[in-house]
Amino acid sequence: MISAENKAKIRRLHHAEGWSPGTIARQLGLHHSTVRKSLLHDGVPLTALVTRRSKVDPYLPLLLAQLEKYPGLTASRLYEMVRERGYDGGPDHFRAVVARHRKKKPAEAFLRLSTLRGEEGQVDWGHFGHIEIEGARRPLVAFVMVLSWSRKTVLRFGVDMRMGSFLEHHEAAFTHLGGLPRVLLYDNLKSAVTQRIGDAIVFNPDLLAFAGHYGYEPRPVAPYRGNEKGRVERAIRDVRESFFAAREWKDLADLNAQAERWCREVRETRRHPDDRTLTIAQAFEEERAVLRALPSDAFPVADRVECKVGKTPYVRFDGNDYSVPHERVRRTLTVVATSDTVRVLDGQDLVATHTRSWSKGRQIEDAAHMAALVERKRAARVARGMNRVFVAVPQAQELVRVLADRGGNIGGAVARLGELLDTFGATELGAATDEAMAMHAPHVAAVRQVLDRRRRETGQPAPIPVTLPDDPRVRGVVVRRPSLGDYDALKARKEIGDE
Repeated sequence: MISAENKAKIRRLHHAEGWSPGTIARQLGLHHSTVRKSLLHDGVPLTALVTRRSKVDPYLPLLLAQLEKYPGLTASRLYEMVRERGYDGGPDHFRAVVARHRKKKPAEAFLRLSTLRGEEGQVDWGHFGHIEIEGARRPLVAFVMVLSWSRKTVLRFGVDMRMGSFLEHHEAAFTHLGGLPRVLLYDNLKSAVTQRIGDAIVFNPDLLAFAGHYGYEPRPVAPYRGNEKGRVERAIRDVRESFFAAREWKDLADLNAQAERWCREVRETRRHPDDRTLTIAQAFEEERAVLRALPSDAFPVADRVECKVGKTPYVRFDGNDYSVPHERVRRTLTVVATSDTVRVLDGQDLVATHTRSWSKGRQIEDAAHMAALVERKRAARVARGMNRVFVAVPQAQELVRVLADRGGNIGGAVARLGELLDTFGATELGAATDEAMAMHAPHVAAVRQVLDRRRRETGQPAPIPVTLPDDPRVRGVVVRRPSLGDYDALKARKEIGDE
């Protein structure tokens, strides 16, 4: 800032003594640009301040003509134009010359907007860093609603800005106020405005349905019009400086409790900015009487997201996986989520309900879903085992059928027959099965006894159990023992040939 004394000296030396700005600057110990600005403020023409020739002077007519025709033309483009015409000066000095000759935009004045009681409210989000919740790092955001006439403020903190949370904050604010204004102003929030080109606006359809239910008009503010939504912006700044700075809290519930108490005990005890005889709390008591009444039923606020289920029976929502019945895999389901519940719909059918998790990367499972899947897998394993045993030893089908008629454990029997198949082979197991059925002993234990007896009678060593991997591609392979008769025939022919 230049002092009033120096301003007077600059004015006298220039007008009375005829000194140039550079001479005045050297004598007073000021920067030449400071002297020039002071003289320009006094109305001295720009041409009168140029006391020496510059490399730019021959190009000034071109420069002034281009700025008159294209006021927004950049200094860099003008520099290239004069360089093409022979200018060999530096870019920094040229930029300073362009800045001196470019017409300044007139400062825009804003009207102080006033509203009627109960007419208008303003809504916005504020960002306040991050919070650790259930082991996950999530953004900490503040929903702020301000009644324009009384300056009554509703402040609620949350961890996401999804549409469901946005509308849920609205409902909580309406309940706290005991009513709602006729108009709510929104900035270009993604939660409110999906598209905007000039005055053409497309509101979020969920917000329009919500506003229609509660009977208020959602209205966007014009871009770059800070005075239209200044009340809520000042409220957010007040929250940031007066409430949030250096504050400690245990969790989100504690932070919201402190926020509600601060609004009631600190912010609302302040004097109303337009009527110093009232506090904000007293002004709100006057405005409360003219707010619109709430409808008898609440609007169903929730996030609705379509999710494709892959091979595993889970839908992914907000970074977590929620289980669904296994028969719903390979389908597109709808997730309907509130702040505490996640429901999964298949068309109009409710197929799963879970408590919402605010963590990240978790699997939230319904025990019934998992039990049904395990039972289905177990039945599938039994079916695969039956198929393998029956292909290798067809005689086993009759044994299993008789065992089923007697109420035996089919799954366990098939599993043990599979183990005997791995140990003794298909030929021995088939012979033992035939013998057990002939003795009217359709039991796996009887088959095992026959196998052991046949092994002892033939003098064969005890079989070595083979442990195969639990892979159907391996365990499903059937290896049949080849007949040795062909080799005996070949041996006989060779002996005849030797004779």
